[in-house]
Amino acid sequence: MQKAAPQAYDFGTNWRSFVDEYLDAERVDHAAASLKEFLRLESLAGLSFLDIGCGSGLFSLAAERLGAARVVSVDVDRGSVDCCRELRRREGDPESWTVTAASVLDRDFVEGFGQFDVVYSWGVLHHTGDLWQAVRNAAACVKPGGLLYIAIYNKADGIGLYSDGRFGPSPFWELEKKAYVGLPRWAQRCVDGVVAAGLVASYLVTFKNPVQQMRRHKTLRGMSWMVDIRDWLGGYPYEYASVAEVFGRVRHELGFSLENLTSTNSLRCNEYLFRRPAARNDV
Repeated sequence: MQKAAPQAYDFGTNWRSFVDEYLDAERVDHAAASLKEFLRLESLAGLSFLDIGCGSGLFSLAAERLGAARVVSVDVDRGSVDCCRELRRREGDPESWTVTAASVLDRDFVEGFGQFDVVYSWGVLHHTGDLWQAVRNAAACVKPGGLLYIAIYNKADGIGLYSDGRFGPSPFWELEKKAYVGLPRWAQRCVDGVVAAGLVASYLVTFKNPVQQMRRHKTLRGMSWMVDIRDWLGGYPYEYASVAEVFGRVRHELGFSLENLTSTNSLRCNEYLFRRPAARNDV
């Protein structure tokens, strides 16, 4: 199995805090709604769903709730796998839902699980240490005529302040994240606190209610304000790509067509929905 890169961020511990402290029915509903909206599907009934880099397991749970006939959740981080298994347990251990530890960079994984109607990997492939190989392997898991839903950090060159409080070019944040994961846990928590306090101050000076801003964060795919801060600061390995670069790789090299796109002029993720060409006998 392909191992996580040295000094990789401890995503599993962060996701455990999300599952234990924040996850509720409303967040699951927001996650399911975001899936339906971007996939442009009212349900996943009869479809197979592969969640690459399942993290907390929230979107695997959402897919299960949306009626997917088969859900497979994989993550290289053992802590994340444990979180996802906990959500599966809470759901009654459905036989249609499988959770396992694996890496998208592992060719045996790619070949062993077969192909799926929907392959989902939100904010994951850029943390593998080999973005483009991860994209190729994820794409190989899509059935002919199936969908690939990925989100990848945007390549940002500017030095200004973005609307969500982030600033500067992507290479700066690669250095920050590498430094962050080398810190002891207590020092990481100090950095988290300073950044959170800075965001609260920015809300106040722009006449925004900090409590409302934090609560509103759950409408963004069911996420948590504090968990996302830690994920951003520590998310290493870290790669990024422009829309043109992703489109070039997936459209021109792999032959997928673009079905949906949400792009951002910031450091945040761009979201892509690609469709694999149907097999010739399906045309």
